[in-house]
This record gives sequence, C-alpha cells and structure tokens, in this order.
Amino acid sequence: MSAATEYFSDFAAALKYWRGKRGYSQLRLSTESEISQRHISFLESGRSQPSKELILKLGMVLEVPLRQRNAMLLSAGFAPAYQERNLSDPELKAVRQALEFMLAQQAPYPALVVDRLWNLLMLNEPALHMLRWLHGLPPDAQLPTDGSLNVIRQTLDPNGLRPYLANWEDVSADLLLWIQREAMSDGPGSEATVLLSDLLALPGIAGMPRIPNLDRRALPFLPMTLRKDGVELNLFTTIATLGTPHDVTVHELRVENFFPADEATANWFKQR
Repeated sequence: MSAATEYFSDFAAALKYWRGKRGYSQLRLSTESEISQRHISFLESGRSQPSKELILKLGMVLEVPLRQRNAMLLSAGFAPAYQERNLSDPELKAVRQALEFMLAQQAPYPALVVDRLWNLLMLNEPALHMLRWLHGLPPDAQLPTDGSLNVIRQTLDPNGLRPYLANWEDVSADLLLWIQREAMSDGPGSEATVLLSDLLALPGIAGMPRIPNLDRRALPFLPMTLRKDGVELNLFTTIATLGTPHDVTVHELRVENFFPADEATANWFKQR
C-alpha cells in the first residue's frame, strides 16, 4: 500500500475528491456523518487534522472502496485499517472454497474469478477449454492464475482474442467502462489509470464509439459473439461480488459467469 500515497497529495485532497465524486455538499456530508460542517471545511482546507476513526467514518458515509480508505489513512499518516491478503492465504481458505464451489456449479458454462482490474485469479474447466480453443493451445495447456493475465487486455488485444470477437467494437465500450470506473475510484496515479491508458493505446481502441447500441430491436443485454473454425458462440455474462468484505482482496473479487445467449451456444458447451 505504499504506492497509495501517490494517489493524493494529502488527506484534504482525498476528502475533497471523494466528496465531489459522490456529489455531496459539505452540508450534506455534515448531516449524514454527524460531523460539523465547520470541521469538514477545516479538514478540506488542511486547518484540521483527522483522527483515524473520523477517516473511517467519512469513508463509510461516502462509500469509499476499502483500498481507497487505506489510501486516505496513509495520506493522513495512519497505518492501513484493512488487510490485503493473497487469495492463497490460509485465512482466506473459506473464501477460496466458496469460489471453487461457485465455479464448479457454473459448469458446463465458463466462469472466471478476477480482481478489480480483471486480472485472472481462478477459472473453471469450461472456461479453460474455451480459452484453449480460442488460443489454439494444446489440451493440457494451463493458463496463469497469479494475476499476470489481464482478461480485458487479452480480449481487446489484436494479438489476443480480438480476431475471434465478431462484435469487438461494441464489446470494447462496455469492457473499458469497468476499468474507467476503477480509475475514477482510485484517483490520479493509480494502477487502474495506467491500465486504462494501456487499453486505450491498443490499435483501434481510442477511436471506437463509447455509446452502446440501444436499438430497440437489439437484445436486452450485449452478447459477446465469438467466431472460430465455423463455430459461432453468443454469450452474455453476470458479475457477482462477495458480501460484507473486511479485506481489500475479498472486496475486489469479481466472479464472472458466462451464459449462452442461444440454443446453439448452449449445445456447444454441453457437448464438451
């Protein structure tokens, strides 16, 4: 978390950023946090220094992500309040078992576990088989699940899955929106901001429209259409998170479940 101090110059800047992001006036924040408006004004001007308890209270009222609450604490000179464990940590065994159960239940359809930046952490066998097929990998090939493989970058990269993504122009707008949200949450100088810049630098991405297709004749969701070797798969996804997290890693986990958008796609997965 040492890099978190680079996000904001000090606590005053962090508080003003999050209050503005949530659209709160000082009066509204004062009312909901039960902290005087005068004190909030002094905090934002740097005339008053916050306590650790006050920072955590403001973070809860403003619904600041746990990672950024730690950043606010660091900017004020306090140690982080929320731990950030590795998913393989013994203390997260129950979480990992729950994730493994969720992935297994999704079969015969693919499912992934990613972090907030969509770095791959876990996947089920159908997802592994699908990615092997798309990448032309041998049947026993494994994919890294240590966070080194970014799912969104792989999807939009012309040297990755983009050649098989028939509607990549439409899909790119939705995928970039996820990272843009994280970049806005993290503030300047964050990993999410760097990743967003890297994605926008991919060939053909920067010039793509950011407005989704809202044709009334279209499906009520955006399917991901994959085509390879005469096979066409139409998939849509759901995103699940874990409830009541008190750990940064757990708070940032995302479970992406893929579902068939038509019968032909469903049969393709069932046959495997």
